[in-house]
Amino acid sequence: MTQAHRPTANRNRLLTAAASVVGHLAILLALVGAQPDSSPVAEPPAVLVQLVTLPPPEPPAPKDPTPTPSPAPPKPKPAPTKAAPPKRAIARPAPAPRDVTPLVADVGTVTNRAAEVSDAEIAGAATADSGGGGGGGACNMARWLQAKLRKDRRVQAAMADAHRGRAIRVWNGGWVRHPGQDGDGLAAVRESIMWEVAFAPEACRAERVHGLVLLSLNDGPGSARVVVGSGDWRWSDLVSRSRR
Repeated sequence: MTQAHRPTANRNRLLTAAASVVGHLAILLALVGAQPDSSPVAEPPAVLVQLVTLPPPEPPAPKDPTPTPSPAPPKPKPAPTKAAPPKRAIARPAPAPRDVTPLVADVGTVTNRAAEVSDAEIAGAATADSGGGGGGGACNMARWLQAKLRKDRRVQAAMADAHRGRAIRVWNGGWVRHPGQDGDGLAAVRESIMWEVAFAPEACRAERVHGLVLLSLNDGPGSARVVVGSGDWRWSDLVSRSRR
């Protein structure tokens, strides 16, 4: 039994060795087939390069000069027009002038500097209540003359048109002329003052007065006021002295 077993073992070893050899050969063939083809690569033929010198470019052609514009054709002359015949003037009678009343232009208010009285002069003037500027005698000519002027309607009317809210100087050693008035010293006021002073008592007319005297024609605000006087004077000077 031992001898029969031996041939079998030998056969198995041979088969195993053969299979091993076959496997190694297969691996070797696979490795050899996987290597790339190492055949030499054909080189491309060499290219011949030759340098050639090109001629320089030609200069650009000169530009054409600006063309001169051709002169414009002359304009045709207008045809002469015939002058129209002159029209005959027809004489027509002028209309008769109408009766037109001429208008007198308003030249405005004209003032006389001598007739104006400043506020300082009014403040320093004597009044009927201050004794009238007299020398302290029994007569109060300012109060007496003021009362006479207040009763005279002609004086009131003349001063209402002339005073314009300011005191008016009518005598300053001579009667003062006022614009727009006939005569000197406002005719109605001058005549009334001269009349009343002329018939005053002689002693009162002879009283000496210094400076201005302010006579008010009523007691209301904005009343007309008359101013007489200049320096040293007497009431009688209003009658005897003429205008300067």
